[in-house]
Amino acid sequence: MQQLGCSMRRAAMAAVTVWLLILIYLSIGIFTIQSRAKEAQLQQNKLPFALKAQSAVPSSIAENGTPRYLFTKEHEIARRDLDNSIRELFFYLNSQFEKNDGLPFARHAMNQVLSLLGQSAAFADIDGSEKWRKAALTTISAKIQSQLDRLQNPNDCTSARSLICQLNKGCGFGCQLHHVTYCFIVAYGTNRTLILLHDGLDWNYSEKGWTAAFLPISRCKHADVSKDEVKEKDWSSVAMSAPHRVVKLPFIDGMHGRPPFLPLAFPEFFASDLLKLHSNPPVFFISQFLRYLMRPNDELAKRISEAASKVPFSEGPVVGLQIRRTDKVGTEAAFHALSEYMKWTEYWFQVEEYRIGRPTRRRIYIATDDPSVFAEAKEKYSNYEVYGDVAIADSAQTKKRYSSDSLLGVIVDIEMLARCTYLVCTFSSQVCRMGYELMQIRVGDAGSRFHSLDDVYYYGGQQAHEQVVVEAYEAESKQEISLKVGDVVGVAGNHWDGFSKGINRRTGANGLYPSYKVREKWIVVPFP
Repeated sequence: MQQLGCSMRRAAMAAVTVWLLILIYLSIGIFTIQSRAKEAQLQQNKLPFALKAQSAVPSSIAENGTPRYLFTKEHEIARRDLDNSIRELFFYLNSQFEKNDGLPFARHAMNQVLSLLGQSAAFADIDGSEKWRKAALTTISAKIQSQLDRLQNPNDCTSARSLICQLNKGCGFGCQLHHVTYCFIVAYGTNRTLILLHDGLDWNYSEKGWTAAFLPISRCKHADVSKDEVKEKDWSSVAMSAPHRVVKLPFIDGMHGRPPFLPLAFPEFFASDLLKLHSNPPVFFISQFLRYLMRPNDELAKRISEAASKVPFSEGPVVGLQIRRTDKVGTEAAFHALSEYMKWTEYWFQVEEYRIGRPTRRRIYIATDDPSVFAEAKEKYSNYEVYGDVAIADSAQTKKRYSSDSLLGVIVDIEMLARCTYLVCTFSSQVCRMGYELMQIRVGDAGSRFHSLDDVYYYGGQQAHEQVVVEAYEAESKQEISLKVGDVVGVAGNHWDGFSKGINRRTGANGLYPSYKVREKWIVVPFP
């Protein structure tokens, strides 16, 4: 009983904390409105243009081609911080109340927090701001895609500065695509044309090579940029590789002389706008390269279109579940029952109903390598409409994985996940992360449209993921670490129970800390 009372007190204090956050945020907003009346009038005059931003590029743009208005960067960051604090409170209360599920207090408190999450989600679209964000991010995407297209199609292939990338890394499809994406980011950062070794013709996923699924990444061929008399130099560092016209890049695992623009870095040129418009700028930036690489050929485009026509994406929200059950379970990832995925799926639908103020139909799209999941979902969750392709799941079995059918199938699944409204999956899965990445281009800011059952988002070989402490904390157990404002924490993961795990760079202590006490330490670097 004493432990229960302690849990209830902590839960009550947490609830009070979130209400204080809301009151403080609203108070700041009121003060800002009163003290900046003239500026508010100017913003109001611009509002009609902002609301039309979805169908036309706004006339008022910054030098880098992105809209200046509707809200300030500080406003958007504060809004997202509030939403994240409420979400972390939900994770904490959920973990506590699961131990005391029968208590009326627990049920009422959970419903109240779900309602808060719904209100916070609705707040994101005040004054048509979702359209404004999407239009602004679309403008940035168009600019980056144009840069990539120019980089990949130089006037003279024989004199182009090039970066050679080996496609066949010894891992699965998602891992290989993320490897090529890393190559592409390095090419962009060094102003070189990315070329696949042997043009990707020897890809172990298809006898037809890269173009079995995708468009060529460049009009230049490997033979064009790397004549017999031109020796490909192995990468050493940005500076030491600079004098050489053709450079061969190693796998990121064995890279020496690592450049500063490896993930999770993003360009200084776009930083101010991305920090205003997107909740996870590194993911948005990475998505640009993956989208360019995954431009489908005619056959794949047809299969994607046919698959999308079988899922009612236009009729309401669809939650995507990516359930991995074969090769990585027991080694890289733990087994997760369907019920775990569905718990968080149902939570999302409840929040969505609070957001829109009415009931909504439950629809899920399942991408999996275990065909039996479909029957289980239909049997146990009859109130859900279940979509997905059993044939794709069958082709994803380990023994069939390196085949053309399996290749096209996994790509179709990824594209369908990217079309979903929300994702529930394990971020230890490259396929799940690819769906999440591609979602950013389709939606705009889809940074918070996921729940991972294990890892936070990461990129293999990334720079250190760090956070900055904004509120002090005294450890309450041996498993926790103390924090001072300004401390930098190296992130190991989020436990999705209100606590994250990491190492305090100042003290060297390793352990748990409240997730809401920190903010991301973004890596912003200059790109050419």
